[in-house]
Amino acid sequence: MKNCHSCQAVYEALPGTQPGRNETCPSCGADLHCCLNCRHHDPSSHNECLSRTTDPVKDKDKRNFCDEFQFSEKGKGKAGPAGGKSDMESKWSDLFK
Repeated sequence: MKNCHSCQAVYEALPGTQPGRNETCPSCGADLHCCLNCRHHDPSSHNECLSRTTDPVKDKDKRNFCDEFQFSEKGKGKAGPAGGKSDMESKWSDLFK
């Protein structure tokens, strides 16, 4: 499932297609072709990108011209990978029951 980085709304498109550079989330208006929605985005990597051939991007939540953009299946949010704070809290409580 592909989700908006900002509001976690599901991005629905034809299979195999990527959002265009100017495409925004219909729910919250956030840019979809941005680092925070890309499968290469990793806050712990150099320039927060797993790709070694891309140019650094200053605003990770804004649209960019990256040719290596691939929409993430993880649904990253501002609070971290795959689900955010509430997901992490439930995992923590499950771990220490």
